[in-house]
Amino acid sequence: MSPQRPEVGDLFRRFRDRLADDRPPHHDRRQQVTSPPPQRSTAHTGRRAGRRRGGRGGEELRVPEAEFTSYYGRPILKGPVWKWDIAAYLFTGGLAAGSSLLAAGGQLTGRPALRRAGRVTALAAVSASAVFLVKDLGRPARFHHMLRVAKPTSPMSMGTWILTAYGPAAGVAAIAEAAGVLPRHGLLGLAGRALPSVGHTAGLLAAGAAPALATYTGVLLADTAVPSWHEAYPELPVIFAGSALASGAAVGLLAAPPAQAGPARRMAVAGAALELYGAHRVETRLGLLSEPYRLGRPGLLLRAGRLLTAAGVAGALLGRRSRTVGALSGVALLAASVATRFGIFYGGVASARDPRYTVVPQRERVEARRTTGGTST
Repeated sequence: MSPQRPEVGDLFRRFRDRLADDRPPHHDRRQQVTSPPPQRSTAHTGRRAGRRRGGRGGEELRVPEAEFTSYYGRPILKGPVWKWDIAAYLFTGGLAAGSSLLAAGGQLTGRPALRRAGRVTALAAVSASAVFLVKDLGRPARFHHMLRVAKPTSPMSMGTWILTAYGPAAGVAAIAEAAGVLPRHGLLGLAGRALPSVGHTAGLLAAGAAPALATYTGVLLADTAVPSWHEAYPELPVIFAGSALASGAAVGLLAAPPAQAGPARRMAVAGAALELYGAHRVETRLGLLSEPYRLGRPGLLLRAGRLLTAAGVAGALLGRRSRTVGALSGVALLAASVATRFGIFYGGVASARDPRYTVVPQRERVEARRTTGGTST
């Protein structure tokens, strides 16, 4: 026979006795009861805080503020993939635009040295811009593909069409400067006689497209999610317009004799005023997002741009009768334009790499909306 199994009641009594043996003494049990309860989760305290806002008193419980950190220290934003060639593209585009405006001024005021220098420089600069742009796109066909659609809300699309309209006009205007070296008879003589009037029209068309060419790159940068570019959307077109005028004036100061450089000197003053005003604004108005423009390589470049701009304008105004001083002033203004464009470019890249420039302004905007909403209610 098999051994007799214990009854269910016996098993329950043994289990109860075992629990009684493992239970702490009476005073220990009281100490456990009177000890403070364990800390509740932040989600639970958050729900209690939400219920108590409309209740009858009680301390409001809040979830602690999160710090601006990211996984493994990686940037929150995907930084721009653009390299130095896009910064160079920003400069050459502005130089082309300023040179066309200089050439139009020389054309309308009867200063052939200014006209010639502006037209030739404009063609060389826009050609360099095309090289830098194609290098960034990877294949020339991509530029052609962007012409399939004209999208007014896209700065890149509009910039493609601006370059398409400006480039041929600047090229024809520059080619027209060769009319004087063509033979006077035959087919080439006929072309030589027609080129001046054609170049006159093309030069004015290029000058008409120049303001859009000079400023659309500023709109393009501000249209990105890069914090220090996006927040500086009012100033970037102003800076780029001033830089374009200053670089165009530099061409006139370098190439034209002092007697014909009057329009170039006036362009230098106007461009320097716009450039210095805009650069001062981006370094002071944006709060935390102005910091990338003041520190490191961007800060060094922008400070150098300010000094070179001031030196170039001073030389242009004080050395009106000296060809050497005018040429040195032109070199200073060209260097200032390069430094300013690269400083703006690298400042935006630096702001995209640090998560602080993304998180802190967003938190401030949320807090401002919350405060405004609470005040209005």
